[in-house]
Amino acid sequence: FVCFQMRHYTVAFQSRKSIVSGAEFTHMPDNITVLEGDSVTLRCQIDEEVTHKAWLNRSNIMFTGRDKWTLDKRVTLLNNNSSDFSIHISKVQVTDEGPYTCTFQANNKPRLTHVYLIVQVPARIVNISKDVSVNEGENVNLFCLAVGRPEPTVTWKVHKYGLVSEGEFLDITEIKRQQAEDYECVTNNGVAPADKSKVKVTVNYPPMITDVKNMPAHLGKTAILRCEAMAVPAAAFEWYRDDHRPVESDNTLRIKNEKTRSLLLFTNVTEKHFGNYTCFASNRLGASNASMLLFRK
Repeated sequence: FVCFQMRHYTVAFQSRKSIVSGAEFTHMPDNITVLEGDSVTLRCQIDEEVTHKAWLNRSNIMFTGRDKWTLDKRVTLLNNNSSDFSIHISKVQVTDEGPYTCTFQANNKPRLTHVYLIVQVPARIVNISKDVSVNEGENVNLFCLAVGRPEPTVTWKVHKYGLVSEGEFLDITEIKRQQAEDYECVTNNGVAPADKSKVKVTVNYPPMITDVKNMPAHLGKTAILRCEAMAVPAAAFEWYRDDHRPVESDNTLRIKNEKTRSLLLFTNVTEKHFGNYTCFASNRLGASNASMLLFRK
C-alpha cells in the first residue's frame, strides 16, 4: 500500500508490487492531488535488503538515506528504516507541483517509481469592476478576473434573469433602464465553493410623468392632486397654477414631495382652488411636465 495523508483526510491507494532479488517495492499511483496550504506524505515501502535509498524532485536530489540535500525546511524525512522511506511536505505550494521519484538499489540493481504531485488552488476573484453609473443608451463594459488551479470558469448572473454571460468580460450595448441591476460574477473550478462578487449598475434617465388625473372636489372638503415621475437620479418637483404662478403651501394647501411623486394636499377646498395645475419634474438629464384639473363636483 502507498498512503498519502493530507490535512483532513487520508487517501489510500492499492497498487502492484514488484519483488526484485528479495526486495519488495510498491509502485505509487500516477497522480496525487493536494490543496495549496495542505500537507502531504509520500510513502515509499521497502525491506531490509534494500540499500542506497533516495528521493528526487524532478532531477533534484532531496534525500539520500538520512542525508538531506534540499534546503527547503518544509520537506522532512518521516521514516528511514528497513521497510519505510517516507517524506513529508508541509504547507504545500504551487511550486511543489511536479514529478517525484523514490529510488533504491537492491543487489546492485536500481529500482524506482514515480508520482506526479498536483497542487490545486481554489478559484477566487482578484479584480472586478467597481460599481458604475451610466446614462441610458451608453455602453457598459464590466470585467471580473479570477485565478485558480485548475483554470476556473467565470460567469455573470442577475438574480432576476439567471445566467447572463460567460467569460471574464461582460459588454452591454446601449443599456436600457430596465437593465439596471446587481451583476454577480461567479468563479468556480470545483476545488472549493464558488467565489462571488457583485457590481451594481445604475442607469440614469430623465423624468417621465406616469400618473396624471383630473380630480373632482367638494367645497369645504379635502382633495389631492398626484404627480408620479420615474427618474434616475430622483426628480425634483414643482407645481404651477394656470396663470403660471408657483404654488406655495399655506393653511389650506400643502405640497408633499416623496421619492417618485409629489402631492398637492387641499385641506379645505374653496373656490380659489379650482383650476388647472401643472407639475414639473426635472433632474440633471431633463424635465417633464403634465397638467391636471381640480374642478368642482
